[in-house]
Amino acid sequence: MKISDFITETFTWWNAQTMGTRFHTWRHGEFVGTDEFGNRYYRTKGRKIDPSLGFERRWVIYNGYAEATAIPPGWHAWMHQRSDVPPSEETYVAREWEKPHRPNPTGTVNAYHPPGSAIGFGHRPAVTGDYKAWTPE
Repeated sequence: MKISDFITETFTWWNAQTMGTRFHTWRHGEFVGTDEFGNRYYRTKGRKIDPSLGFERRWVIYNGYAEATAIPPGWHAWMHQRSDVPPSEETYVAREWEKPHRPNPTGTVNAYHPPGSAIGFGHRPAVTGDYKAWTPE
């Protein structure tokens, strides 16, 4: 481990994992698989049921910033107990009309800005004349 990784894990919670998560994963985690974004998925060793939850614990260690929309649909279903079989154990083939998953770009430079918006590109279209401002009489 590099010193920069050690400092990042010690002082930030939003970037990949913390020292506590690293220790918990090492002690209690069983590796399940990796998605196309490099996120790593784990569950409780031996698929033990957590008595406080009533089901097995599942967690993800993000590759980079902790952004929930960076989890693809198949892994999202597995993480939220909607599927018992993780995508790494399935042989799912996407249909030709399905687009690849993209994380939500809101708040980034890749976010959609409609034409004429204050932070968008281009100029605001001219007023069409169908608006008349209200004035008190």
